[in-house]
Amino acid sequence: MNPILLDVPLQIETDRLIIRAPLQAGEGNVVNPAIEDSISELKQWLQLFQSIPTVEEMEILLRNAHIDFLKRESFRYLIYHKGTNEFLGTASLHAINWKISKCEIGYWINTKFSGNGYMTEAVSELTKLGFQLLKFRRIEIRCESKNTKSRKIPEKLGFELEGILRNEDLSADGKTLTDTCIYAKVN
Repeated sequence: MNPILLDVPLQIETDRLIIRAPLQAGEGNVVNPAIEDSISELKQWLQLFQSIPTVEEMEILLRNAHIDFLKRESFRYLIYHKGTNEFLGTASLHAINWKISKCEIGYWINTKFSGNGYMTEAVSELTKLGFQLLKFRRIEIRCESKNTKSRKIPEKLGFELEGILRNEDLSADGKTLTDTCIYAKVN
């Protein structure tokens, strides 16, 4: 089946979360304060956030994410707390290879909400979506070996550490070589 014909949910709900695609104009205004709250942590791990983007830059990024969602090239979701409607972070199914039937999951959370299991809950739901609806045969989570918070999520969810690629990538600031952990689940 051509992936463009897949009915991919625009919103997923869990006990505590609403996980939805970025559809509304103006969501850059919602995401940017979370980046500001978390910039010191985000800049350690994500090249994208070496500085705080403008609201306009974030709006463009989210609108492009929506286009990629419609084209079935990646599925970025915004994560909100169900009870308070506070924006928590983002998670995505990306690096999709439909021929192999695999993808990666990426994520980040506003630092002030870290440690409450929200991202583990969101990644668990996206893993189910990937295996059950999208019929992926492999889902990976890649992160820098020193990013212990990020590594805890695949470990809690039963992803297997398949290996650590030494000197495989540059640090987020582009200054040093880093090791990359590859976690995976197969279906």
